[in-house]
Order: sequence, then structure tokens, then C-alpha cells
Amino acid sequence: MATYCLTVTRLQLALGQGARRFHVAAALNAKAKVAMSRFEPSSCVNYDQLRSNIDIVRKRLNRPLTLSEKIVYGHLDDPTGQEIARGRTYLRLRPDRVAMQDATAQMAMLQFISSGLPRVAVPSTIHCDHLIEAQTGGVQDLQKAKEVNQEVYSFLASAGAKYGVGFWKPGSGIIHQIILENYAYPGVMLIGTDSHTPNGGGLGSICIGVGGADAVDVMAGIPWELKCPNVIGVKLTGSLSGWTSPKDVILKVAGILTVKGGTGAIVEYYGPGVDSISCTGMATICNMGAEIGATTSVFPYNHRMRTYLEKTGRGDIAALSNENQDLLVPDSDCHYDQVIEINLSELKPHINGPFTPDLAHPVSDIGSVAEKNGWPLDVKVGLIGSCTNSSYEDMGRAASVAKQALDKGLKSKAQFTITPGSEQIRATIERDGYAKVLRDVGGVVLANACGPCIGQWDRRDVKKGEKNTIVTSFNRNFTARNDANPATHAFVTSPEIVTALAIAGTLNFNPETDFLTAPNGEKFKLVPPTGDELPARDFDPGQDTYQHPPPDGSGLKVDVNPQSNRLQLLEPFDKWSGKDLEDLQVLIKVKGKCTTDHISAAGPWLKFRGHLDNISNNLLIGAVNTENDAVNKIRNLLTGEFGGVPDVARHYKKHNVSWVVVGDENYGEGSSREHAALEPRHLGGRAIIVKSFARIHETNLKKQGLLPLTFSNPADYDKIRPDDKISIVGLKTFGPGKPLHAAIKHIDGSSETIELNHTFNETQIEWFKAGSALNRMKELQ
Repeated sequence: MATYCLTVTRLQLALGQGARRFHVAAALNAKAKVAMSRFEPSSCVNYDQLRSNIDIVRKRLNRPLTLSEKIVYGHLDDPTGQEIARGRTYLRLRPDRVAMQDATAQMAMLQFISSGLPRVAVPSTIHCDHLIEAQTGGVQDLQKAKEVNQEVYSFLASAGAKYGVGFWKPGSGIIHQIILENYAYPGVMLIGTDSHTPNGGGLGSICIGVGGADAVDVMAGIPWELKCPNVIGVKLTGSLSGWTSPKDVILKVAGILTVKGGTGAIVEYYGPGVDSISCTGMATICNMGAEIGATTSVFPYNHRMRTYLEKTGRGDIAALSNENQDLLVPDSDCHYDQVIEINLSELKPHINGPFTPDLAHPVSDIGSVAEKNGWPLDVKVGLIGSCTNSSYEDMGRAASVAKQALDKGLKSKAQFTITPGSEQIRATIERDGYAKVLRDVGGVVLANACGPCIGQWDRRDVKKGEKNTIVTSFNRNFTARNDANPATHAFVTSPEIVTALAIAGTLNFNPETDFLTAPNGEKFKLVPPTGDELPARDFDPGQDTYQHPPPDGSGLKVDVNPQSNRLQLLEPFDKWSGKDLEDLQVLIKVKGKCTTDHISAAGPWLKFRGHLDNISNNLLIGAVNTENDAVNKIRNLLTGEFGGVPDVARHYKKHNVSWVVVGDENYGEGSSREHAALEPRHLGGRAIIVKSFARIHETNLKKQGLLPLTFSNPADYDKIRPDDKISIVGLKTFGPGKPLHAAIKHIDGSSETIELNHTFNETQIEWFKAGSALNRMKELQ
């Protein structure tokens, strides 16, 4: 195994990239059975530069720093002059690398192509994990996906080759597992076009989910802006044991903070309990931190991370991390804006849901709670895996539960699926027998992909509208997310609890106390699960699925067929007229929770992620209309008739009627998908007015030239009626911290004015004026 760092000038020669201050490291696993090309040079924080920046900032602030502050401030573009105030100022940062999953990479690469730049300025990768539908099994599903998505895969591979972006082929695995295995390590700053990018925090990295336009900024070599995060500290004491798993930590935290309690903050775990959690367990906790709205989550460097780095072929990076450990842990006496304490020795197994990931229950209570609320007790399907819980340890612990049932002659009562996180995990659990045990208990091993977690599931055991319960080890359980059935009650928990409940076939089963009955009538209890943190032998890397970009792709072509229904080149959005936005028609006044799944559904719509006009046909089709409590049924004020949201929006656009959406709390929570911002812009939207926004979605709206605005008084939401017209007043003097106003015209002739807040800074106001961030980038070239 060899690890090396290239200087910036050698990096330029090797990759043809722009000058950077950061070193690059390539980790080569000498025992791997794959070609050296699989390991694209992964950007590595220059610890000398990191230390220098931290020293400058610490001297300026004159106080101890948290771990997240060290890594974030260590990547400042200007550590000497940058104004730093938690929760208030915008930081200009220089992330080390970019990662994109295939569903969001299409739009990100289309935007990068539109920028006119010849090559990415930082190491970047594309990961094919979202477009593989779970139907019958891993091999068959993967082959079908390659055939169905050939046009998209060809586009991404050729665009990656031309612009210097590494390409992980379909079957490689889920983006976040690939990052953990290859690119994340202590002190790195990475942005990814997926909301669960924070998974890398389990390896001491600051990994942040963003929209594609943000990725384009970083790939273009432009400083990336992030509002200076607050820091929530989670102090862990005691140690995990028995049925309690790392997943239970974040399920508990979600119950405490709710889906919006982490907004604008980094969650930083610390304390003596940290050492009882494996590196991949820490990644699980950070991954699901997206469900509380956190910017990201992170753990301090320790021996668990060192062992994982060594086992994944990065021993030299582990040695460098050891030498610089003071940079990779928080300073003593550092200040957190909020502190939560969890005693791991007292923590019980949890299960959260249905319909929201912050509705937390101890597993011991879920049966009685379900009965009380009328939730279906029978578990129809148990699903383990996903980017949250598909590590070697996860699979081992689930297999240990399954083996106990098999030894007594039992199989799973529920359908049971297993999603390996990566080709490396799949190959290793096959070699070590875990996959066979899971199949023998009744499981189906799916492709190394997102699958049912994101709605890529051809489910046929229940009809749409039929109430049923599923339990998963996923991270998100919004209405209809997994199977497009709004009556499915989805619960999230650990893989071992999923396995136990699938075997029992009911929510009314507590594996800590309850008995199962074997076919011979013997009653028995499951003993707590066990599983090796890492394989005793080295990981089996499986097939080589990585395509390294050529040193010079300038002569290559990226073709997009004008007749394609999957891909569409982008046209720039129109610039601001210089006037107030007058008489915007309310398209829809949304009632209650409105996630990015409600705004731009996934599942079968994923195939149109590279075609803006086609995917816009799903705009807000899941949102509830306050006028009639219906979904995808709004009044067209030009015709007086009711129609689907996209249809009415298109009709307004055709007749030059601009419109506005009105929404509730935490609007746009969930995925990082920027389509939820691109679609309203494309169909004529100008502003989104809500009580509060989720972080990524608010930024995505700004990037596309829309106005994300919040009620100064949340009660003003009630003043707006579904048939109102709204003028946004004050844009001629639009400035940071200066409220705008909405002049509301009711259909009865009355009117009123309310105050609207915003979080735009000077740079973001220029995006609005130019029509989008991409337009502004072109203006500055």
C-alpha cells in the first residue's frame, strides 16, 4: 500500500486543474484485486495550511474552537479578513472536493457545461446509485437499469471524461459509502449534491449536502458561501451494548431536536461515549443528521477512525492524522450554542415514525403506541441497507439475528430485502457468509444502490391506498416516499431491529423481552446481536467499477439529443426587470409539511432529472392545497376550473402570469434536489413565501433567481387566501437585512400589506438581479 501527496504544480500537470493551495493524496490498496485506476486522487487537506488558517482565526477570535469550527474556518478563502459570527455572517470557503450522485449530477453537469469552463478546478466524482429500481434482485435489476438508463449513463461518463470528473459506474454502490471508503478522512471538507453527504462526518470530515449550482461554484474554482453555522454539542457518556446501536443515538436526537431543530447548525458529537461507537456507526449518526435539518454532523478523530482508514488502504493518511490530532478534536472549554447529553449505557433501542423521522418511540413501546393510534401492527416488509446502515458491521449484526432464527427453523414472516452499500461491502459479505444467511432467512439481496430508500421500488404486494406497515433501516420516511403509497406506514430503526421485527412479523415485538415460537413449539428469545466492526481479512473490493478521467478531455464531445426526453440543455433564466414584482398570482397555498418530495417527487420521476421541462410536470403534485385539502388540485384563476399544479402553472406561464407559492414551516426539508427550485422558476414562479425554510432548499431557490421570503409575523400566513394576488415591494432598494413587503390584493377588493424577511447577502442579491447564480457567473467571466 502506498499513499502519496502531490504538490499543486504536479497536480496541475497530472489533472490539468487550476492552481490550488491544497495537496492531493491517492490511497492505493496493495491488496486490492482491482486496477490502480479505481482510486482517483482524492483531495487531502494540507494539514500545514489547515493549521496556519486555524492559528490565524484562533488569534483573531481569542477563544477555544470546536472541531467543526477548526475544519470550517480552516478552509476559509481569507482567514485574515473574513468576518466570523455564528448564525449571522456568510463564510467564503474552499472545499477540497465535490461528489455528485447520478440523479443530481445530470443537472449539475448541464449547468457546468453552460458555464463554458473547460475543466473542473477541484477533484470531483459522479456516482451512479439513484437510477436502479428494485424489482427482483441485484443482478437482474442492475442489468435492466443499464439498459433503461443507457443514455443518461453515457452522458455522465462522457461529461466526466471531458471535464475531468471521475465516474463510478452503476453497481459501484451508494455515493456516501463510496466516499467513506475512498475519499473522506479527518479534516477534509467535501460538498455533495445529496442531503446525506454528512455521512462522511463519521470519519472526522466536514461533508455538506448542497444543490447542483453550489457544486458548480466549487467545480469552477469560485469560493463557496455558507452561513456561519451555530454548533450544537451532543455529549455522549457510557457505552453502547446489547440491542442498542449507533442508529439509536440519532433516532433519540431526532426526537429531541425535531426535523428543524438542527437548521443552521453543525451537530458535533464528543465525550467519552464516542469511543464505544465504530467509525461506520458514527457515519450512520452523521448521515441521519440531515433529518434534523443540520448543516452537517461530525465526530472527533479517534482510534476507530484510524483503524478504518488502515483497513480501507489509507494507513499513511491515518499516520498523518495521528500527527495532527490536535487539529482534529475540539479545544477544551470550547463553547457550544446548545448541549444535549445522552448516556449510551441507558439508551434503549428506538424506532421512529410513521410519516416523519422525528416521531421517536422506544421499541418496547411501539406495539402499544401503534395499537392506540390505529397503525397496522403486521409488518409487511423489512428492508435493511441504504446509505445510512449498510456497513460490514450492520450486515454482520443483522445476520447474527437471522442466524438465531434459522437455527430454530424460523424464517422471516415479512418480506425482507437487503441493500449493500457498495460493491466492496457486497463482495465481502458474500465471501464471509453474511449474504447467504440473510438470503436463507428469506431475504432478497438487491443491487448496490439506493433502491427503496428513495422510492426506486417496484412494490407489488399491496395496492396503492392500502394501509400497511414497513420497517426499514433507512433515514427518511415521509409519506409515500418508499413505495408511492400514501397509506404505507414507514418506520425507521436499526438493521438488527428491522431483522427481528421482520422475523416476528409484527410491531408488537420487543426482542429484549419477548419470545418467538419455533416450528416445534419451542419458545425462545433472541440474544443481543453481535458483529465484527471490520472484516478479519481485508475487504474484498469486488469488481472494478471506476472510470478515471483522461489527463486531457478537451477533444472529447458530450452529445445531448435535442429529441431526448431524458436530457435537455439549459437555457438561461431571464434577468430581473429592475422593478417590484407586481400582481403575482398565488399558485397554491400549501398546508402543513411540504418536503422536497412533495415539491419534486422522486421514484418514477427520477428518469427525468436531466430534462427540466419534463420533470417540471411533477411540480408540487404532493403538496396539500389549503383550499380543498386535496393534492394536485388547485383552482386556475384565469379559467375558474380546477387542475393539476403543473398544468395550472404552465397555463399561467403561457399567459404571462407570474406566480408565488405560500407555505408553512420548514418548507423544503429533506433532499438536496435543486429540481425543487428549478421547476418553479422554469414554470414562471418568482417567489416562495413561507413561515420558515430548510437550509439547502432556501439556498437552491436563491441560486435559481427566486425570492425565498419568510413572514416577519408567522401569523400572517393566515392572511393570505388561495385566490390572492401579491406584489413584492421594495426590490429597488433590496439589501441585506432590509425587509421587503407584500401588498396583498384579495378577490373581494380589500387589501393589506405585510412584512417579509429574507437572508440574502450582497452576492446573493446579485444572483437575483442576474436571473440566477449561473447567469452571474457568466457575467463575471
